[in-house]
Amino acid sequence: MNDSKPNILFIITDQQRYDTISAQGFSYVDTPNLDRLVREGVCFTNNFVTAASCGPSRASLFTGLYPHTTGIYRNAEIWQHSWIENLADAGYYCVNIGKMHTSPYETPLGFHERFVVENKDRYLEGRYFFDRWDLALQANGYVKPQRELYRKRPDYKKRLGAFEWELPEKLHSDFYVGDLVSWWIRTKPKTEPLFLQVGFPGPHPPYDPIPRYLEPYMKRDLPLLEVSQKELDALPPPQKACNIHNTQVDHDSIVWMLNPAKEQLHRVRAHYLANVTMIDEKVGQILTTLEEGGYLENTVVIYTSDHGDCLGDHGRIQKWNMYDVVTRTPLIVWGPKYFKGGRFIDDLVQQFDIAPVIHELAGAKMPECWEAESLMPLLRSEKEGPHREYVFAEQRSDALNSGLTDTEFLTMVRSKDWKLVHYLGNDCGELYDLKEDPTEQKNLWTEADYSEKKAELLGILMNWRMRSDNRTADWTKPLR
Repeated sequence: MNDSKPNILFIITDQQRYDTISAQGFSYVDTPNLDRLVREGVCFTNNFVTAASCGPSRASLFTGLYPHTTGIYRNAEIWQHSWIENLADAGYYCVNIGKMHTSPYETPLGFHERFVVENKDRYLEGRYFFDRWDLALQANGYVKPQRELYRKRPDYKKRLGAFEWELPEKLHSDFYVGDLVSWWIRTKPKTEPLFLQVGFPGPHPPYDPIPRYLEPYMKRDLPLLEVSQKELDALPPPQKACNIHNTQVDHDSIVWMLNPAKEQLHRVRAHYLANVTMIDEKVGQILTTLEEGGYLENTVVIYTSDHGDCLGDHGRIQKWNMYDVVTRTPLIVWGPKYFKGGRFIDDLVQQFDIAPVIHELAGAKMPECWEAESLMPLLRSEKEGPHREYVFAEQRSDALNSGLTDTEFLTMVRSKDWKLVHYLGNDCGELYDLKEDPTEQKNLWTEADYSEKKAELLGILMNWRMRSDNRTADWTKPLR
């Protein structure tokens, strides 16, 4: 056994909001195993992704670079290399079980073994790609639930993507991935140091929990952000157009409604949170299996998600915008042997800032051009003052995946107290005073009293982009 380097378990869910873990102050969701990680680990409460959709966010996380540098702005754009190759070079045995969202899907990416499970309802890119989950369903005589089947339901357009799982429990995508991870740990000869990336497909839509997990949530009062007609009328035109598009095209089995009933929104939220609880159960199972296999004592566990989901907040569904419920996600680091636990860190961090931590733990070489800034000083309580004064996120026009077509490019800059969203090629934008309006419901973009603040943040955005381009000037996309 090599105790000089920790095993690293890197768990990434798909589309999980920051407000979905009980121990972080959201008691309406049942997450006993994630609560343990929070209690015994270090919880970053202001973690922000760099992109508002899956592929770009993950490519950024696994390269330490912003999307405008990687050139990966949308799902299905070629992504074939990552810093996992650095871990392999440092002696780690690297395994992926579940979703990574590389393109092509089965790109090695530095892993020694990959067990690929992609989206629950992949329809456009990779429509006829059969992953490990497809094969498991086929072996048991089933076909993956997907929109062609959901469309046959008479209530399809009213469900807003929320359906109960009707096949055997063990074949649900998140149960399948969790069980496959435990099987691999039990079956594979012990290999250390180990980098194990686990990609749960949920709680991404279709929102499809097993009924017994859903039942308690359907009876529970759940927080639903009130959306006024005034807020809807004030949405930037590209977001209004995206909303309309999503009533016409059923991305991920969701037919959106411009004014859904409260009961419909409650049902969506209940399905979503039930799926989070299912994932939580499998996280606990994986930890137990690691302990039984002799891995856990010398393991660092990292838990995060690639972006969030509006779930009806702001009159929106899914992502493709820069609200906190989309760009802010969980980030927990657990490793009692390496870090003092029971701490909440409120500094602004970019999600890819975890990559230098992984490299330092692994003794792996880090590229000089990285834009990631290590969280290690915060984890070791060695740093005073803010980690980052600002965080940024980007999203390109995307007709195939989202219907965000009425703008060329979105860019967000956020401080602790302010957020600005710039729409390239449009006169519109978003400006929020987060101290006075933490739920981002009053857009101040056109308010004359805030013109100086808007100009200040636009200047910060411009300087960030120029500084970023200069810092990465020698990068010739070897990680693509």
